[in-house]
Amino acid sequence: MENVSHANKEKSQVALTSVLAAVGLTAFKIVVGILTNSLGILAEAAHSALDLVAALVTFFAVKLSGKPADDSHHYGHGKIENLSALFETLLLLVTCVWIIYEAYERLFGTRVNAVVEASMWSFVVMATSIIIDYNRSRMLYKAARKHKSQALEADALHFSTDIWSSSVVILGLIGVLVGSRFPRMSWLIKADAVAALGVAVIVVFVSLQLGKRTVMALLDTAPAGLDAKIKTVVEKLPGVTNCHQIRVRLAGPDLFVDVHVLLDGGLSLKEAHHLTELIEDQIRQETHALDVTVHPEPIEEPASE
Repeated sequence: MENVSHANKEKSQVALTSVLAAVGLTAFKIVVGILTNSLGILAEAAHSALDLVAALVTFFAVKLSGKPADDSHHYGHGKIENLSALFETLLLLVTCVWIIYEAYERLFGTRVNAVVEASMWSFVVMATSIIIDYNRSRMLYKAARKHKSQALEADALHFSTDIWSSSVVILGLIGVLVGSRFPRMSWLIKADAVAALGVAVIVVFVSLQLGKRTVMALLDTAPAGLDAKIKTVVEKLPGVTNCHQIRVRLAGPDLFVDVHVLLDGGLSLKEAHHLTELIEDQIRQETHALDVTVHPEPIEEPASE
């Protein structure tokens, strides 16, 4: 329990750091986007604002998912992390709709003559965003791998793709700068809106990947190949004839495993219990499962003729 408490505390600290970073980036991008009239930066500001909401959801999800099992939640509260990841997916899709609409308006609609100022601050805010996103995505990935947290992993994936989307916006601003200084390349002025569409494409891709993983977790989809791994490990133990009816499920970062094993029917209850404990320990070592249940069955003797 002490290890669990320490893990929850560490996950909460990492999630809180992500929230604080999102607050600073969102404010910075909004101010610079308004001053420069850059759709690319404003799109990134909207993205960062939703990142902030997602980071807050992740922060509270991590804290709540660490609550122990109770009378109403026999498998604990780990699914809260999966729900927070699903919420992030929906937020990302909302962002895409807004970005695509605004980009269309600037390329073909009522705001086709909008002027973008590719100032020094435009590049400063995007470079700052890349540096911050790089550091917090590394921090989140490290904590996610250590504690097997899907919520933190979703945040890490989210912010690592922000690095690429910010890079796309910088390319768009460079295009605006070149187009404004060289009349023959004036078509590059529209690069900002095109860059915004590039951001939307990246966000859609991330949303679909994240959404797929989240839905699979909520539907209790077993991790690929894990049942075969458990079967191999258990059947190598002396005294175990067969391992079958293997069921695994994830609840947030927590893995639950149920297996049936065939044992010698002549074993005493004490011997059978000792062997099932060895099986449970072996499964925990191989899978880091939180809870393992082993159902022993006697080997059926062949019928005498």
